[in-house]
Amino acid sequence: MKNFLKMMFASTLGVIIASLILFFLSFVIFMGIAASMGSTPAYNLQKNTILKVNLSGTINERESSSPFDFLLSGSNESYGLNDILSAIKKAKDNDKIKGIYLNVKSVSFGYAGAETFRKALLDFKESGKFIVAYGENFTQGTYYISSVADDIFMNPQGMFDFRGLAGSMQFNKGIFEKWGIEIQVYKVGTYKSAVEPYIQDKMSEANREQVTSYLTDIWNNLLAGISESRSISVEQLNRYADEFLMLSDPKKIVEYKLIDGLKYGDEMDAYLKSRLELEETDKLHLASVKNMKSIPETGKKISKDEIAVLYAEGDIVADNTNSFYSSNGITAKEYVKELNKLKDDKNVKAVVFRVNSPGGSAYASEQIWHAVKELREVKPVVVSMGTYAASGGYYISCGANKIISEPSTLTGSIGIFGLIPSGAQLAKKIGASYDGVSTNKHSNFADDMLSIPLIGIGLLPARPLNNEEGALIQTYVERGYDLFISRCAEGRGKTKEEIDAIGQGRVWTGNQALKLGLVDALGGIDTAIKTAAELAELENYSLGEYPAKKDFFTSLLEESTGSFSERITMVFMGKEIYQQKRMLNAWQNFDYRQAIMPSMINQ
Repeated sequence: MKNFLKMMFASTLGVIIASLILFFLSFVIFMGIAASMGSTPAYNLQKNTILKVNLSGTINERESSSPFDFLLSGSNESYGLNDILSAIKKAKDNDKIKGIYLNVKSVSFGYAGAETFRKALLDFKESGKFIVAYGENFTQGTYYISSVADDIFMNPQGMFDFRGLAGSMQFNKGIFEKWGIEIQVYKVGTYKSAVEPYIQDKMSEANREQVTSYLTDIWNNLLAGISESRSISVEQLNRYADEFLMLSDPKKIVEYKLIDGLKYGDEMDAYLKSRLELEETDKLHLASVKNMKSIPETGKKISKDEIAVLYAEGDIVADNTNSFYSSNGITAKEYVKELNKLKDDKNVKAVVFRVNSPGGSAYASEQIWHAVKELREVKPVVVSMGTYAASGGYYISCGANKIISEPSTLTGSIGIFGLIPSGAQLAKKIGASYDGVSTNKHSNFADDMLSIPLIGIGLLPARPLNNEEGALIQTYVERGYDLFISRCAEGRGKTKEEIDAIGQGRVWTGNQALKLGLVDALGGIDTAIKTAAELAELENYSLGEYPAKKDFFTSLLEESTGSFSERITMVFMGKEIYQQKRMLNAWQNFDYRQAIMPSMINQ
């Protein structure tokens, strides 16, 4: 028996040791594979090369890839607009690159970002080099970008989605009533529409007015660009949009001269070779945006004087302690730290603050505004607005020396609201009740949380606010609005009354905001950089991007405890359940004063 136990112990120990060795070897191999996939090797640029830009996946301000992306087959491609713009600029100045090939697929991209992309392509064309676009299907956004191309081709069985813009939102008042959930709303701003889905069953007239206004302005801007590039009148383009061309025979799209021909994907290589005057047997060299990262800019001067470009994208929150927000959003704690670092960096002579945000926490926005103000007292700050810089996104922008916006940027939305649900009726429906003691009048304010037994998930407050508490919240929200318009008035050199007149939660396009004095000029991030250089009186300067990208192993460690769990959860739960869980976790970052606008454009 003794020998048997010894043998069993030895065998078990051997299995454990072997398992540990196997795990260690597997981990080393995995780390090697992941590290090699995360690196960008030097690219050997050949003569007669074409820059191929894939319009697919999601295009963010900066690439937000994960070391674990290659494990998740369902992950979409992710591109950084900054890398695309850099690649196009390098391609313009490099003699080895003869043209650009836009490979159009399904892409998530805002119209303001599309404008920035399109302007870079127009600048590229000044070199005399060609641009060719090909798509299996075109959306209005991808066609707007592609319309600058010398030649546009579509798959013979493809779709051409060109039907005008629409804006809609789902109204959930009836759902909440059936569930027994009361949504208590406290707000300032006639046009502050983010609360409407919770308390109404249709759009308010004020919201209908503002959405009609900004959609029309964006659509007219889009049509003007296409009209100029394709030599088709705006009136004719509107007639084509009314025909609902998505379901038309693709030959009609060619007949209308919206595109130049129909080709299958495998025919494009031969066509590109013909543009380069290559033989059929010659190799076609296509460089990707990723390939171009290792190619140096032609004639770029090295300078110790730096213009820092600080990217801020997503919802604004105070402090990201929730793993389900670990890879998303603008965290006040992080960005205050970044802004302070840039203020103290002697080599940084000016800062371009690239903001792409619909807003979020009013408290967090105030903290970032203060850091921007402190930075501005030391060196110039220029805001460059992306697709959104509205509500809290405008709050954090208004303190800059100058604000540059794209014509289709959605901005303004200067307003505040508080949204507090009550599950009192739901509690009755499921048989839950509450009892307790309090030492003072409001001791149990927002303390009683309705939860599902056994599961233990806290859902929402179990009682409504009483009249006195509601009045206090409304006063709190109004005080937040007064502070918001004060910040805007100070930053824009206006009175509070002037800001209030164009505030009230109303959303404006960049075109409209320029006329109202909410922005200083129209343009992309290049315009903002030039403006910053002028304010800092710099002729030679280098560019730095912030927050600094983490090295591979730091990202790996953070992913393993944070957003990797988020990605895995989405894969196994499915997107719908994942989003519900994310909403439940959002309560940990709750702010009674919100400065955010809803998305109202269906592309």
